[in-house]
Amino acid sequence: MKSNRAVRTPGGLSVRVDVRTLIVVVLLLLVALAASVVLIGTGDFPIPAGDVLKTLFGGGDPGQGFIVRELRLPRVLVGLLVGASLGLGGALFQAISRNPLGSPDVLGLGQGATAGALIMIVLFSGSTAQVTFGALVGGLVTGLGIYVLAWKRGVHGYRLVLVGIGVSAIVTAVNGYLMTRADIVDASRAVVWMTGSLNGRDWAQVWPLLILCAVLVPLCLANGRGLRMLEMGDDISYALGVRVERVRMLLLVAAVLLTASATAAAGPVAFVALTAPQLARRLTRAPGPNLLPSLCMGAALLVTADWISQRTFGADQLPVGVVTGVLGGVYLLWLLVTERKAGRI
Repeated sequence: MKSNRAVRTPGGLSVRVDVRTLIVVVLLLLVALAASVVLIGTGDFPIPAGDVLKTLFGGGDPGQGFIVRELRLPRVLVGLLVGASLGLGGALFQAISRNPLGSPDVLGLGQGATAGALIMIVLFSGSTAQVTFGALVGGLVTGLGIYVLAWKRGVHGYRLVLVGIGVSAIVTAVNGYLMTRADIVDASRAVVWMTGSLNGRDWAQVWPLLILCAVLVPLCLANGRGLRMLEMGDDISYALGVRVERVRMLLLVAAVLLTASATAAAGPVAFVALTAPQLARRLTRAPGPNLLPSLCMGAALLVTADWISQRTFGADQLPVGVVTGVLGGVYLLWLLVTERKAGRI
């Protein structure tokens, strides 16, 4: 059975649809939504999934309404948006660098955002809003620095990864120095933030992320064809009419903004940006960057990991970043074993 189908729109345009990819996207969305409903019902005051849905659609008693809409729904929405942003940002970085290790975790954007947050915590004892702003600025400055250092008649994949690894090492050393300057209270606060957590998230974190995703996600998806051409090399892309540096710069900025804003909202949640695009590609078996499947996979991964954390250890006891770190580490070990058995490493 063919996986690609041509669909004709009312305007007469013919659009090719990958059936397997479409099915994977729908299933991942269903998993993310189902995990979100179960997660909203999980906590010290458990609520059945049916009551959660009733409350979300305007029913339920006032007590359940307060718990669902004011306490738990914002946390779940932040988890979905952060996971989606990291999944999409990771797919963009891996496609641009043409390297499966070219993710924000490796390139140092998470460490840069951590440095910005630590500066606000350690040096200024900043509020939550100031720490979030510091993390956003730190991620953006780090992304700009990597791009400038990697530029040499354009930005090429391996140079971007190597520069990112070097910048990551430098910023990690700076973060270690900042931790030595912190008192015990600020150090404890910094360690919790650096782990990556959704605890205490409210509507103040939801709206900025939602607005940013509403702008950047359609922009990235609209440039998906150009990004797919970039994976074949700059010369071929030029020959096919792609404005290589314009597309690369635009998508790099979008990837940095997505990653930095996600890190600012939830801390440096480990491995989601690295593993989500690779898992999505394995499920779809489709060439190209797989932007939309990666986005859906990131959202499903993060809310599922948060549910595992709460179900196993109780609400607010184990940060979600610990769970994603363990799951990501297990995935990488499995990938290395698989690649070794196949004789590719």
